[in-house]
Amino acid sequence: MTPVVVRHSERPELWDRVSEQFAGVVPEYNLHGDINGGYWTRLFEDFPAYQFLLYDDAHDEILGAGRSLPRTWDGTAQGLGSGLDDSIARAFADHDADRSPDALCALGIEVAAAHQGKGLSKVLLDQMTATARSAGLGTVLVPVRPTWKERYPLTPIERYAAWKRDDGSPFDPWIRTQVRAGGGVAAASERSSRITGTVEEWESWTGMAFPDDGEYVFPGGLAPLSIDRTRDLGTYWEPAVWIMHRADGSAACPERSG
Repeated sequence: MTPVVVRHSERPELWDRVSEQFAGVVPEYNLHGDINGGYWTRLFEDFPAYQFLLYDDAHDEILGAGRSLPRTWDGTAQGLGSGLDDSIARAFADHDADRSPDALCALGIEVAAAHQGKGLSKVLLDQMTATARSAGLGTVLVPVRPTWKERYPLTPIERYAAWKRDDGSPFDPWIRTQVRAGGGVAAASERSSRITGTVEEWESWTGMAFPDDGEYVFPGGLAPLSIDRTRDLGTYWEPAVWIMHRADGSAACPERSG
């Protein structure tokens, strides 16, 4: 199997199959972010060259997907912003104001369920770096959704991001993959992406009942969910860890922000 990279600008019809082939790769609630509706269509209209698939032409099968946006960045940890939502809004504001971007922000690096465990996440990450380099962007910024954070939803993301294994490598598998690929941990954000919904919607997304107001730990959640039954509202802020990669392949060692 030798996958090829196919950009949305080249074969947009392949993206109609992504939802089906990637079902279950991320938790259901993650598909309902507050910022998605206003920008999702524009992602493919305004930035088709930055959305790509790993495609097995011989078997007509989609193996992985990478989504990204070019944005401005001043090179500091503080300049990263609060997380994914802020970065998406900033990228479109830069585009509308005709500002020249200098970094590429990853929105998602996903491997189809049937092809996980084959090293394709690293292939997708390398392709994102190559995409940045070909566009003249010096840096790739990845607001990582840590793989094992759902096991420790009450631990602050700043502490979790600093956890190490006995060999000194990052505790979290996805952060570890990023660091081994030359990335550096730049910052951690408690409020990277906001997801709100009615109590009924959250019960549907999580398979849980929320009989009272308060904070709830739920399956797949990286942090607690806040339920307000009086307002019929569930509010969740997903945390993230910012990883920085240099597009030229050199090791990134940014100063972390508290």
